[in-house]
Amino acid sequence: MRAARLSVVTAVAMATALTAVTACTSKSGDEDGERVIAVTATDSKCETSKKEISAGHVELAIENKGSKVTEVYILFPDDRVVSERENIGPGTKQRVTAEVKAGAYEIACKPGMKGDGIRQDLKVTGGSAAKRDPRLDKAVAAYRSYAQAQADETLPKVATFVAAVKAGDLEAAKKAYAPSRIGWERTEPVAESFGDIDPKVDVRADGLEAGQKWTGWHRLEKALWQDKKIGAEEKTLADQLVTDLTDWQKRVGKAEITPTSMANGAKELLDEVATGKVTGEEERYSHTDLVDFKANVEGAQQSYELLKPVAKENAPALVTELDKQFAALNALLDAYRPNATSYEFTAYDKVGAADRKKLSDGVNALAEPLSKLAAAVAK
Repeated sequence: MRAARLSVVTAVAMATALTAVTACTSKSGDEDGERVIAVTATDSKCETSKKEISAGHVELAIENKGSKVTEVYILFPDDRVVSERENIGPGTKQRVTAEVKAGAYEIACKPGMKGDGIRQDLKVTGGSAAKRDPRLDKAVAAYRSYAQAQADETLPKVATFVAAVKAGDLEAAKKAYAPSRIGWERTEPVAESFGDIDPKVDVRADGLEAGQKWTGWHRLEKALWQDKKIGAEEKTLADQLVTDLTDWQKRVGKAEITPTSMANGAKELLDEVATGKVTGEEERYSHTDLVDFKANVEGAQQSYELLKPVAKENAPALVTELDKQFAALNALLDAYRPNATSYEFTAYDKVGAADRKKLSDGVNALAEPLSKLAAAVAK
């Protein structure tokens, strides 16, 4: 689940990291180019330089002039996500590339990364659709199969977790908890594209909207590790988790997936790591953050590997750097598990500050070149 808000320390750290990213990414393209929409976000406004553009690739040149960390989305009318960029610190700039077909869309800025956001209409007219390398169509098809397989494989693991909860078996439920989340964490940007499923199954207490009932994995995590009890309400919530994840499983095949959304999704997964896993906020009761961390990296790498043939042709130096940084980050993670096939990682509360800093540096080193992947495949 994306962080609902950041502490002041985290926000400053993210702003510093994202400024470094911006220094590299904001130079690509012309601020006033016909395929670029400038988005100026503040705490109360979301201003866009264009209200209409022809179908094809579009690039949002985002500047956060507000005091809050924000995120910016391109949305379908039904709130499905076309593309997004999260964790844009105050005073920083980011770019995001997307592929849009003719139709009605909205650009949304979410100061504080909560709520429905401040929205501007975007009309996409006929014109020429983005020309696409056949290899990219193959990559999209392969990724769609991958996302569906992750959902299909998640449900039996969730069933094991839920059975333990309903049996009142605290230790068995704890053991089944982290494995039940791996497939979700690998493909979370797909689930988040639907808008309504993620808040039901993966929200943390600090991410709840006013009046929202807390359901899903993290509500049960709290019961197991902090409250150390399973009551009637937890058993009901366990059944609800199966219902909501079955809905996700059925809808994965309908997700809007493009080469640029795959690339942006890979970057979003690294953002998830930076704002939730490295900080220890995601799994604050179970401390199974490194399992989620690894799954996020695996999901990002899967997207990258599928897009790599085209990216290598368009940006060979970028591919060399991405290969290097993925290998480095995976090596860091391997130090916290008994072997390369195990998902039994060291509890994150046992990882010291110096080692957390190394993991954070590894994430940042990968996130910077990964932010350029969408532009590389959109050439």
